[in-house]
Amino acid sequence: MIHRYIAGILLSAIVAAPIAMISTAPAVAQAKSETDLDRVSRHLRGITTLKANFVQTDRNRQELSGSLLLKQPGKIRFQYQKDVPLLIVADGRALTMIDYEVRQVQRWPIKNSPLGALLDPNRDVRRYGRLIPTDNANVISVEVKDPKRPEYGTITMVFRRDANAPAGLEMAGWVALDSKNNRTTISLTGHRYNQPVADSAFKWKDPRRNRRPGRR
Repeated sequence: MIHRYIAGILLSAIVAAPIAMISTAPAVAQAKSETDLDRVSRHLRGITTLKANFVQTDRNRQELSGSLLLKQPGKIRFQYQKDVPLLIVADGRALTMIDYEVRQVQRWPIKNSPLGALLDPNRDVRRYGRLIPTDNANVISVEVKDPKRPEYGTITMVFRRDANAPAGLEMAGWVALDSKNNRTTISLTGHRYNQPVADSAFKWKDPRRNRRPGRR
């Protein structure tokens, strides 16, 4: 079904291969680039929890929406809209996609995810990301990819300047481009930072063990 295809794109955007070191910008622009990357790094390290709404748009402009929960280190949950029986959860060790319609569970390690900077505050985005110029001075874009393995695709995280957000930045979302040039955009709104989030939010019911699976 279409919702499974679209969710699969989101999963592929999160579960990718190891990220190599990215070369820095030319020396003339390096000082400014480092300042913005420092700010992005401080922003990511300043988030202990995040609650937000997301809209996922694929190359055909089909959309799915839902809510996102993040808790450092290593926990994230994508809860899709009510008519989409899918759930994506990282529990600190593995990233899991649960399809309640077909009672299928798939798991991948998260340690090499391009979004590892979100899932592990000890990882420094300055080591494997590079700034992408934008036409808006209030927007910062950071590209993450492995130049030695182009088949793994590219993710570009987008931040906007906001004095009320950690380190003066707010993540607007990210854009994933796979090896076949399929583009998927994740937009975030309604950010709420550093509020209590129980670890139980990152648990899930295994549909393979229940005749009538339910969703958390």
